Amino acid sequence: MKHRLTTAVGWGWVVALLAVAAPLSAQAPGSAPGVEGGGPFDLGQNYPNPFNPETTIPFTLGESLYADGNPVVVTLRIFNLLGQPVAYPVALAHPAGIGVEVRQLEYPQPGRHEAFWDGTDQSGRQVSSGIYFMQLTVNGASATKKMYVLK
Repeated sequence: MKHRLTTAVGWGWVVALLAVAAPLSAQAPGSAPGVEGGGPFDLGQNYPNPFNPETTIPFTLGESLYADGNPVVVTLRIFNLLGQPVAYPVALAHPAGIGVEVRQLEYPQPGRHEAFWDGTDQSGRQVSSGIYFMQLTVNGASATKKMYVLK
């Protein structure tokens, strides 16, 4: 009896984690991953990963996003395992300046861009060790990747 209960609880935890992660990993139609593969944008893997206390998050905006002549609107968010928003990283080398949150931020040109996260939450407290998700949303389409914080 004890073995069955342990197994049931263990699988329940895995199912719960998958249910939490599934909404974050969904992509909107037309958001093919990888600029190299013909998609309009690409969320790169943060580096270093794992990290403590800070990391850089690269992303690429493809030329096709600018076909209509309008700037591209980008949001980059960090979520915990429960799917709760933790922080908005800040832009590096953006026309609006360094340190602007990547939150509905317009990017006037295609190419490779980077954001920076110092490992703190929206209240300025250092986050705990664990798995986090970074979600890049570009003109309404999203891509998500995991990152690891180690203390």
